Amino acid sequence: MVKITEELVRKRSEHNEGIIFSLEEIALHQEDIERIENLDKWCRELKILLLQSNLIAKLENLNKLKKLEYLNLALNNITIIENLQGCESLNKLDLTINFIGKLTSVDSLKENEQLKSLFLSGNPCTDYIGYREYVLATLRQLKYLDGEKIDKSERLRAIQNYNFIKPEIIRQQNEYLDKEKKRKENLVDGIEDIDRLDDEKFWKASSTHTPETRIAIQKRIEKSRKSDNKEKEKIPKKEVKLVTNDGRILNVNEAKIDFAITDDEEHNQILLDLAVPRFMDTSLVDIDVQPLYVRAFVKGKAFQITLNEEVKPDSSTAKRSDTTGHLVLSLPKVKEMPVLAMKRQSKEIKEQNHRPQGCDIPEKGLMSCISICSIVPDRTSEELSPPYEISSVQFESPEFVDDPSVPPLI
Repeated sequence: MVKITEELVRKRSEHNEGIIFSLEEIALHQEDIERIENLDKWCRELKILLLQSNLIAKLENLNKLKKLEYLNLALNNITIIENLQGCESLNKLDLTINFIGKLTSVDSLKENEQLKSLFLSGNPCTDYIGYREYVLATLRQLKYLDGEKIDKSERLRAIQNYNFIKPEIIRQQNEYLDKEKKRKENLVDGIEDIDRLDDEKFWKASSTHTPETRIAIQKRIEKSRKSDNKEKEKIPKKEVKLVTNDGRILNVNEAKIDFAITDDEEHNQILLDLAVPRFMDTSLVDIDVQPLYVRAFVKGKAFQITLNEEVKPDSSTAKRSDTTGHLVLSLPKVKEMPVLAMKRQSKEIKEQNHRPQGCDIPEKGLMSCISICSIVPDRTSEELSPPYEISSVQFESPEFVDDPSVPPLI
């Protein structure tokens, strides 16, 4: 028997990061659960509870879920509607394909004033003559029954005929319950004859639609599943080869994950986009970046791709998209592109030319620093010569005679 354990609840609450006390919705379908338990203690905030396709035989331990709005228990083994009075906010109840023969048990839903939609299709009680009229007259808060809208005139007729319908419903109900009682008395140790057959005859034999048959079928399925798992364990798992014997790195996609690799020349890097499933936890992805290849393990399955150019592992980054869940790796190249190198050198030269000559002020401080380099203009050696320095003047006139006794003109 599968139980509702804390581990199971946390596993099914990944959308709430595994936190169960504030959980508002949980799906526990197809888990072979036989009993409802613990949810009223751990998940008081539940609004949606999906328990379809299990083996639950009784409605119980749900009264404390005051905020529960939608309860789905289709395809189970429930025989009576009960113990839901405490679900004050219950708006929709799905009990499709169960074994509810006691139609009068719908009376227990009278206190669920918010109940607007009820599904009982596929239950024995729906075969009773007057079934729909009885439910409409009993549960006057309903707006839909088995997916069909309830008209005011239809409800009014059902209420008017209630006193005639009810005795007939009870008669048919008692006939069904007596038949079920005799059937169960004929069971040996609660087991039908079909359950004693070997697997081959079991799947070929015809059977009745009963809770016991459904349990027997589920047990056979579980038995077959365990047998298949044992056979698979015997078969040695094929080891995925990532490197050849001579050391050559191989391209591997055991994880069967979609990817895209692009060469971002503008930023001199390689971009690798791994299409990781949106709701997969990041802890299930392990990345290893090497100069000439990238290796990843997604849920333990290998993904490996070789690179055409050498990259810098220490400068590489990985980012996860919040919307798509994709993992994007940015891998800077070791070798710089010639065009990018020229642009970088041009930029450096341009920055140097814009700096004042003879001033060692850092680049960041140029805007806030007054340059003192141009306060005194540069002078040549001629400009620094004394203004009273006497220069010899040569006159080309032949009549001129230099008299040393005459002082020079200033």
